Amino acid sequence: MGSGGLGLIGMLRRFDRGLELFGVLLLALLLVTVLLGVVTRAADAPLIWTDEGARFLMVWLACTGWMIAGRRRAHVRIRFFQQMLPEPAWRVMERVIQLAMALLGGCIAWFAITLVRRNAELDATSLPISMAWLYVPMIPAGLAMAAQALAQVVAPGTSAPVLVERVE
Repeated sequence: MGSGGLGLIGMLRRFDRGLELFGVLLLALLLVTVLLGVVTRAADAPLIWTDEGARFLMVWLACTGWMIAGRRRAHVRIRFFQQMLPEPAWRVMERVIQLAMALLGGCIAWFAITLVRRNAELDATSLPISMAWLYVPMIPAGLAMAAQALAQVVAPGTSAPVLVERVE
């Protein structure tokens, strides 16, 4: 593979590493937020923003985890019936599944954009931010899902390894 491929592979590795670090940061922020909520409630002086902040962080963390699992191809897949197919049919079915995943990812991103637009003027109850931020992480998550699925259609077997191999 030429230097363009190595550049793309390096860029994807940096993207994956950045995504993992972002997930760690979100997890730490979620932990601190929930801990603040628990401690301040126990002290009978609750911080009003901790519940809502935890909700926002949980959505962002879930979408980040979704992207990480998608990049690693670590999502749960039930392949029982697909494994029973002969090799050519199995390959066709795999491409159909990946195309469906790409369509789903595109739809999620599209509808997330709609949700962001509809909620842009709506303020969060206890935080000085727009409710649109609750839906923002669904856009890159859907796009990442679509891109990963299309990459599997175009070049099957070139991304992260499948955790459960096909039984012959």
